[in-house]
Amino acid sequence: MFADGTAPGADVESLWRSARTARCEAKSCQTEQISTVETAAQSHTSRDAIVQTDQSKDALQDFQQEVQVDYTSLLSFLQRVEDAVIKELNKNWKSHAFDGFEVNWTDQNEAVLCLHTLSYPEAQDQNLQVTSVSWNATGSVVACSYGRLDGGDWSTEKSYVCTWNLDRRGLNPQRPDLVVDVPSSVMCLAFHPSQPSLIAGGLFSGELVVWDTSRTEDPVIWRTGMTDDTHTDPVYQVNWLPDAKHRNNSRLLSVSTDGKILVWREERDGRLALAEGFAMVAQQIPCSTRLKKFVRGEAAVGVTSLSFSHFDHRVFVVGVEGGYSLKCSTAAETLALHPTSSSVPLRAPAELAFSPHGGPVYSVSCSPFHRNLFLSCGTDGQVHLHSMLQTQPLISLQLSKKYLFCVRWSPVRPLVFAAASGEGK
Repeated sequence: MFADGTAPGADVESLWRSARTARCEAKSCQTEQISTVETAAQSHTSRDAIVQTDQSKDALQDFQQEVQVDYTSLLSFLQRVEDAVIKELNKNWKSHAFDGFEVNWTDQNEAVLCLHTLSYPEAQDQNLQVTSVSWNATGSVVACSYGRLDGGDWSTEKSYVCTWNLDRRGLNPQRPDLVVDVPSSVMCLAFHPSQPSLIAGGLFSGELVVWDTSRTEDPVIWRTGMTDDTHTDPVYQVNWLPDAKHRNNSRLLSVSTDGKILVWREERDGRLALAEGFAMVAQQIPCSTRLKKFVRGEAAVGVTSLSFSHFDHRVFVVGVEGGYSLKCSTAAETLALHPTSSSVPLRAPAELAFSPHGGPVYSVSCSPFHRNLFLSCGTDGQVHLHSMLQTQPLISLQLSKKYLFCVRWSPVRPLVFAAASGEGK
């Protein structure tokens, strides 16, 4: 039978490690000692030498031949141009362009200096106010209109348009070069962009007049007269526009608080005839749902200011008495719902209304550097920077605690603008 049992273990010693160790050897080698030698070298003498070529007589002779002057021809030339040179020298000698000029080698003072204070004593005696200022195309003549911005008796009290030539010698700041008597208060002026003697004015009576300052006897050359086409409210802005059909002619654009924007053309009989027109009616002004709604109905919306885009001659922005700025287009075809007996159908130009000011808008200005930016200011003392692509202003700046009457972009610096306030600043 089988039974469990135990037996002692057997150990077997490995010979692999001892055999492996027996074959390992340690060896080393060393090169022979390297011998080195240090030496130095230095020169004991030095010598400088200069080399110069001798002047060639032939080369000198050729050079003298090349610079020889034909004195006979030179004398003949000087005799031919002598009269013209003497004439120009005398003209420069008699010129007064640099009279009073002093070279200033010090740093320029950035403070603004008052060169002249222009005034018309007769207008001051009547307590008339300056309503508008305009420079002519040459930049030498400034025109100023006197009128009344308060509730005066405008129907019987006359006003004045005065001009001063600042380049004239012996300028008298209290004696204008030209004084034009106007039977109604002049609210705005605009010199012609290329004809320095023509100036247009908008009157409190709603009439438009064009004066030629080169005619001292009877300077009026065109006027609208009091017709059915004439504005029924004061004209607050007048602009010269190029005539697309006749390049040599210009058209006049007028803006009034009667809600109409009218374009006039010149007639040979001295009349300004209505060419086309637009009307702002509350019912036809588009409003965003985020903005306060206009009072609905066919009530006219008074226009106070206008500015054309510098990039698209069809686009313009207007400011209205309700505090809104409106983007408009001259390409509008929708007829305005305006009860009028105008000789030309009036159209509704408004395309977009922007977030309003806290009071009437007195001035708008389109940027000359960016096609979609414009500024607006009003009686709330704020300036709004708007983009034509959205209704809300990009920036609102509180510049004054009183009215802001005018805002303009700098024509040379894209980020600079100026504003005029009721505080005289």
